[in-house]
Amino acid sequence: MQTRPESPRPQGAPRWVAMFYHPAARTWRAAAESPHRSPVLHALGEMTQTLRARGDEVSFALWGPKDGAWHRFETPLKSDTHLKRAASSQSAPEPSAGEPAQLAERMTGRRHQVLMSGLSKAGLYALSPEDDATVRALVERLDEAAVRRVAHWLAAAGQHT
Repeated sequence: MQTRPESPRPQGAPRWVAMFYHPAARTWRAAAESPHRSPVLHALGEMTQTLRARGDEVSFALWGPKDGAWHRFETPLKSDTHLKRAASSQSAPEPSAGEPAQLAERMTGRRHQVLMSGLSKAGLYALSPEDDATVRALVERLDEAAVRRVAHWLAAAGQHT
């Protein structure tokens, strides 16, 4: 088994970020981002299932805020049992204060995560409060397909810079 380097700390303000290690490129990339932990754990479960089904190696690092600073947390997806629990809304751990508990809130978190990932791929990490308000407004007004399209445009723009 090939060893991997430690995950770098994500850029920007502390939030919940799942970093994924690409063995072929030997790089870490943000795979999921949200101001809440639950949507990131849900995305980790979904991505892990997909990658394992393809026979790919699965290496994630979970970063989040702790006392106002970045902190690396243990990834709860060490086994298939944990993976199924993280991906299932019925068996997910009790959400802490402020985390989304209903489907509509989770979908809002996913749309936010998709836009933040697109912004990161475009090279925009340090967002102003006005930028954050704009992202929230887009998340509330656009459906998931439109958000993914905007994120695709941002990612494509990041490749050309």
